[in-house]
Amino acid sequence: MATENKLYSSAFNPLLIRPDRPLPDEVAVIGAGTIGPDIGYYLKSAMPDCKLFLLDVVEEPLKRAGYYLKSAMPDCKLFLLDVVEEPLKRAEQRIVGYTQKAVDKKKMKPEKAAAVSQNIVYTTDYEQIKNCKLVIEAATEDIPLKQKIFDLVEKIVDQDTIITSNTSSIPADRLFLKMTRPQRTTVTHFFAPAWRSLPVEVISWKGVSRQVLDYLFWFFANTGKAPIISDNAICFILDRIFDNWCNESAYLLDDATASQVDKVAEEFVFAGPFFVLNMANGNPIIIETNSLQMEEGNHYKPAPILGSVDRWLIHRPGSPVKVDDEIKNKIRDRLLGILFSQSFDIIDRGIGTHADLNFGCQVALGFKKGPLDLMRDLGAEEVQRIMKRFQQERPSFPRPGQEYAAYQGFNRFILVDEREGVKIITIRRPQAMNALNDEMTDEILAVLKQFTDDPGVKGFVITGYGTAAFSAGADIGKFPSILGDPDASAQYARDCAKVQTFMDQMDKPVVAAVNGMALGGGLEIAIRCHGMVAIKNSTLQFPEISLGILPGIGGCIVPYRKWPQGAELFHKMICLARPLRADEAADIGMITGIADDYPALIEAAINEVNRLQGKITRILEGEIQIPNVKVPAEPKAGKQGLSKEAVSIAVKTIQDGAAAQKLSMALEIGYKGFGEIACTDAAKEGISAFLERRKPEFKK
Repeated sequence: MATENKLYSSAFNPLLIRPDRPLPDEVAVIGAGTIGPDIGYYLKSAMPDCKLFLLDVVEEPLKRAGYYLKSAMPDCKLFLLDVVEEPLKRAEQRIVGYTQKAVDKKKMKPEKAAAVSQNIVYTTDYEQIKNCKLVIEAATEDIPLKQKIFDLVEKIVDQDTIITSNTSSIPADRLFLKMTRPQRTTVTHFFAPAWRSLPVEVISWKGVSRQVLDYLFWFFANTGKAPIISDNAICFILDRIFDNWCNESAYLLDDATASQVDKVAEEFVFAGPFFVLNMANGNPIIIETNSLQMEEGNHYKPAPILGSVDRWLIHRPGSPVKVDDEIKNKIRDRLLGILFSQSFDIIDRGIGTHADLNFGCQVALGFKKGPLDLMRDLGAEEVQRIMKRFQQERPSFPRPGQEYAAYQGFNRFILVDEREGVKIITIRRPQAMNALNDEMTDEILAVLKQFTDDPGVKGFVITGYGTAAFSAGADIGKFPSILGDPDASAQYARDCAKVQTFMDQMDKPVVAAVNGMALGGGLEIAIRCHGMVAIKNSTLQFPEISLGILPGIGGCIVPYRKWPQGAELFHKMICLARPLRADEAADIGMITGIADDYPALIEAAINEVNRLQGKITRILEGEIQIPNVKVPAEPKAGKQGLSKEAVSIAVKTIQDGAAAQKLSMALEIGYKGFGEIACTDAAKEGISAFLERRKPEFKK
């Protein structure tokens, strides 16, 4: 908790922060090598009206970057700066290649490709960035070079311009402490590819002002990233994991091949360490970063073989590779040992939070589960065995400084903030559009239970992370395994409804702040809240019927009992997957407020919590009258044909639920309807098509 409060003194959800300045209208990226162009492309994609300056010390990577960046927003003026002319000419040829490839693959129309090449300025004049409000340096990992760039930039830009470095390993004080205004500087560490990878580490160090740190935290979230705050330690949070994971893999080559190490690692990551090193030409990076970490001990010394190999001989991920059990166990234990050792160190030293470590390893480094999840799955005894062996083989590395339980009790999928006596629960799973899973709903339920009797808490707001989605539904989870079993499927629906049924009985109001798409299971959470507000571009939808199933956690029941005036729309939503706009939902009373932006949305949600004090309206009991459900002879969701059998089960579930004498009976009808539809060929085909990423072909 001390680490969380230190790093996140303003908010865990960055969009709850009220920034002290708007989005910048001009930005600069210095360094057009490997990652600089990607950062620029992300910025241009996220801020279409801004002017981007991309600088480097050579011109070739700038030309290479220019067309790639410009493709995001052809009408923006792009400045690419360097001090050498010839590389820019070579880069321009590469840029043409990018657009031609996009046209060939029909990802870009020829007229757009032509427009992309317009309005890019290649220049060596730093003076042109003088009006930039944000400057991100992405040059070579060389402290004197970076300091020289910062000294030059500081003399050109306004005194309030924020200046950051993309370094993956160098602490901020070593770069900025000698600057005239260090309070407007810090490290912002991107991950490749920077235009697509969600995380950005924002470094908290003694020189940066809280206003600048908060602004950057807000800025990156507002432009589509998932920023996390790290303390100012060498390699921060995630590079400590990645660099040592790779370095330790290299040390294992005394007993195994690179291909064998990668194969064993695939249990934990989507691609093994040597495959990634080949992709990123990463051997020199590991040598550099681990040499820096040697300040903390010689055990971080880079493996000598890293300096003598250019490319590793490996297999493609997923290919069969023979690994004897003895070698496999050695590799597995060593990889888990270094992963756990670094994780313990990060938590014990307060470099990062439990949740950010777990989250970042998955979304930035490609781990299938976070390291703390792996520890939980293995159990304390097995973790202790692994660490004992690791300490015998690599004796100086960090070991756990606390009991095993201290590394577990945290929320993995939600953030919890407080504003004006209201607990704000943010679903943080942006890599899956905030899709729900069982553990996430358990976390939400635990927070509601924890504070439901707390006199200092007036109520709750549930919202989604970022600006795109409240929640894009629920993970398929174990559902494929229970297809064909009506009882197991109905019980699965009941089990998934724990949050909803608890909210039904609460006396403190819970308000959904719908910040984008609310689909399927996500919408079933929202409609059971006591109030709903939404951002103006939000969409509400039950798409289940297009998968051959139905919304079984109350979606076929509750809307008709809370907003009977919208029954005709609900028929179309459930039986034909019709989306509902925020203004349409407001017209039938589902939504009580529509906001223009995220801050206004949260404010409206808090106001609704206050309005609902002592005025919660319970879901109607007894039989309710609804109009007949009219379904076309050939039902479709948009252009997709639907299963007539599945639609008929949905219709019957709606009608029987409306006729039920009690809400509990109606909900049970919904669960059983879900169980019934799970036994159809339509459900089998719809779920299979979803998992295989194809359109379903329903037979009946």
